[in-house]
Amino acid sequence: MSEMMQKYIEEAEKALLHTYNRYQIVLDKGDGVYLYDIDGKKYLDFVSGIAVFALGYNNKEYNDALKNQIDKLLHTSNYYYNVPAIEAAKKIKEVSGMDRVFFTNSGAEAIEGALKAARKYAFLKDGKNDHEIIAMNHSFHGRTFGALSVTGNPHYREAFEPMIGNIKFADLNDFDSVLKCVSDKTCAIILETVQGEGGIYPATEEFLTKVRALCDEKDILLILDEIQCGMGRTGYMFAWQKYGIKPDIMTTAKALGCGVPVGAFLMTEKVGQNSLVAGDHGTTYGGNPFACAAINKVLDLFKQDNIIENVNEVAPYLEKRLDELKDKYDFITDRRGAGLMQGLVFNRPVGEVINKALEKGLILINAGAEIIRFVPPLVITKENVDDMIEILDSCLESL
Repeated sequence: MSEMMQKYIEEAEKALLHTYNRYQIVLDKGDGVYLYDIDGKKYLDFVSGIAVFALGYNNKEYNDALKNQIDKLLHTSNYYYNVPAIEAAKKIKEVSGMDRVFFTNSGAEAIEGALKAARKYAFLKDGKNDHEIIAMNHSFHGRTFGALSVTGNPHYREAFEPMIGNIKFADLNDFDSVLKCVSDKTCAIILETVQGEGGIYPATEEFLTKVRALCDEKDILLILDEIQCGMGRTGYMFAWQKYGIKPDIMTTAKALGCGVPVGAFLMTEKVGQNSLVAGDHGTTYGGNPFACAAINKVLDLFKQDNIIENVNEVAPYLEKRLDELKDKYDFITDRRGAGLMQGLVFNRPVGEVINKALEKGLILINAGAEIIRFVPPLVITKENVDDMIEILDSCLESL
């Protein structure tokens, strides 16, 4: 590590609130699927800012779209209309099949809006405010109070109790556990279509089908969190589209803006007409022209550059190469995931492996202490996969 990098890291540790245990590099720029630190060292990136940079780094068309918007208008507030927001709403409705959209600044804010919409929907039906929400164990929905309340990891919640209340937890892919939580107060069921932080667990078609039928029977709203698994990552624009199990409310963020902080929650017309109204919800920055210019260009480039087709071509190859590692090493016990959202499960902590990979120019991240997560840019090639496997294999040989 250079003296300059060491100095920056020391300054950061003095100034930034220590809520992250950061890797000891200072990143400077990116190009394609590669990142570079301030010393010029090159890294193959299989994290993409935690499933954010779907288009890779330094995409000229994306950059130019943002530069053009900067010269026009950055912000108006939601008291006025702006063209980028109107166009972005139309495009995201088209690719999602949903009917109404509210733009936020982050995934956690999208969850907050989804929870409020569900409770308002139930309140308008019976005038009561004791409604319950069913969430999943091992889920992760964000760090704000509402999002944390439905995050199924007690360790994340315990220091910040009490949460918003009336939350019950079931197990993903265990429909009986969901049934045990249902009461006449249940207003919503929320789950990640593919659990991310909890260990890369996809929801099964059978489970989603039964939950959808239950929600239809009892007029319970199904909220699907597609913040990490959406935007093409699983080979469909949104993971639920593989099974055709449409939610009543859906959240998205991360790759929606490909680097610009933006999220959204979307809903069916039925929910839109029977939940939030003027004065119920708002945000100063959400849906501003700059953020929506990013969304517009992202959705255009997904179509123009056949991003989802590339995922469906490269993902099976990534699975094959990861399975080869699993078969080679006894301490790798499983490989699971969907599309370009994969996890290798170890029988020991993976921190040492991730640090070794970083030293050798490969950026990886964990999903729990014993799982390495692979969420690369969606523009990666099979050659990139081979390069990643070669570095990772060399790190595993010495374990």
